[in-house]
Amino acid sequence: MEMGSIAREIHIDASPEIVFEVITSPQHIREWWGGAEADVAPHEGLVAEIAWGKDSTDPHIEYLTVVEVDAPQLFSFRWVADGAAVATAGNSLLVRFELTPEGSGTLLRMTESGFREKGWEAAVLEEAYADHVRGWDLFIPSLGAYSAEVAAAR
Repeated sequence: MEMGSIAREIHIDASPEIVFEVITSPQHIREWWGGAEADVAPHEGLVAEIAWGKDSTDPHIEYLTVVEVDAPQLFSFRWVADGAAVATAGNSLLVRFELTPEGSGTLLRMTESGFREKGWEAAVLEEAYADHVRGWDLFIPSLGAYSAEVAAAR
């Protein structure tokens, strides 16, 4: 298995503006990304935190750095920096959300790359890659459904 990157593509029944808002707003992130709490905003260079179960006995907290913002077409960030407070090209994975108008909705392309570049040993790489595949397989459809709900409510 290649394990270099993960790519997902989905049509969403919402405008790129709404999908971009859903991807970049903490109140929306909580709804589609498994209850995650985030202090992210669409500002290049911003260092933020995303946390699942923050108040639990087994929290999962990641720091991310916003890399590129071109609203409403592109939002990218680096994360999974192995405990570092700032995610850089040398210590993290890159996630890109590309939004293209398609009919009355949006074509969302998500890619996550940098797995092999992390320098993990084979077993760690394989487990991390499989974990992220499982996550995106759950959260990308959730993002699509939630974005459509937001659009329908407006």
